[in-house]
Amino acid sequence: MQETEVSIRDIHISDGAAEEDSMQPDTFHEQQNSNNEQMVEAFRNLLLLHGQLPSNHGDSNTLLRFLKMRDFDLGKAKDAFLNYMKWRVDSKVDIISKEFRFEEYGEVKKHYPHGFHKVDKSGRPIYIERLGMVDLNAFSKATTIERYVKYHIKEQEKTLSLRYPACSIASEKNVSSTTTILDVSGLGMSNFSKSARSLFMEIQKIDSNYYPETLHRLFVVNASSGFRMLWLALKTFLDARTLAKVQVLGPNYLGELLEAIDPSNLPTFLGGNCTCSDYGGCLFSDEGPWNDPNIKKKIQETCTVGDADSEEHTMDKVSENASTYQKEDSGKNIITLQKYASLKAAVKEAQKRIEMLEMSLHETKRVMNGLAEIIETIKPNQTETTNSQMQTSLDRRPKDTKTSGLS
Repeated sequence: MQETEVSIRDIHISDGAAEEDSMQPDTFHEQQNSNNEQMVEAFRNLLLLHGQLPSNHGDSNTLLRFLKMRDFDLGKAKDAFLNYMKWRVDSKVDIISKEFRFEEYGEVKKHYPHGFHKVDKSGRPIYIERLGMVDLNAFSKATTIERYVKYHIKEQEKTLSLRYPACSIASEKNVSSTTTILDVSGLGMSNFSKSARSLFMEIQKIDSNYYPETLHRLFVVNASSGFRMLWLALKTFLDARTLAKVQVLGPNYLGELLEAIDPSNLPTFLGGNCTCSDYGGCLFSDEGPWNDPNIKKKIQETCTVGDADSEEHTMDKVSENASTYQKEDSGKNIITLQKYASLKAAVKEAQKRIEMLEMSLHETKRVMNGLAEIIETIKPNQTETTNSQMQTSLDRRPKDTKTSGLS
């Protein structure tokens, strides 16, 4: 398996950051893309004004993923995004992406068959796992959960930085999610051991919190009655947005898969025509547009290679060469250092004004409190004076000396 150390921020293939499905009318996509662009720009400005927009993670796809994750609530999306950035620093994700080597890769694949393999009909990468063939004892001897998690993070980073951009260029539209197939033949409750639960929960936590909205659709195939019992337990760990993308199928799944994937891109063990015999099998091949030398060259021309300190730099330029594969996104606003410095200065000036207003407000409150004390002091005297005046008025009234009766 080739490991490509690439960091890319934005390859603009379509007019908007959202993925498109051909089943929806063009007017729907235009409106949706327009709304998404406005929300992404508002989110970007919110992060920028708070000095929390990292240079190489402020691309439209990343921001849109966190907006979708929190149903376009800017405040909640901001919290989730900052949590993601803190995790990247704490977990040393940039270093893992650049330096981590999973030497046990081949051995692990034998006992935990999985991998990316070609694309679906919409150009999205296909990820496959044969969970029914997992040998946890042999897997545990080949690696540790900690090392496998690092490998998983490295693969997720490669998907964001290489696989999605390559698929976008190849399909001439924006691709930012994956179609996944889980073959669960023979899998049941007995397979869900303590170590399996630990690995599942750790991977699920990372994917849902730090790589949200990267799943387009999940096909669970060869599901037996035993797996359906296990599924009742597994689904409790998944959020509602993910569950809505899951389709659990029995042994008669092929028709559903072929609606989304061409037979030539589907391995024979799933009912397709592909064997990848030259690579030792489909799950060892990592076959896809991301291995096309010309496409990889296009991507590398738009990115910084292996720069773990790239947080200090401003956002990349949009690739000039990508115009041969995509529509130019002329309306895209690129944040420059000058614009950032100007906005930062404006924020500082606004903060000074707020401090002055707060001081003025504090002084006003002090004066008002003093007036309130004076009012409270004179209030009893006013009541006493009023009572005295009323008594005097009563004393001055003439007394009625007449009596009624017979004379």
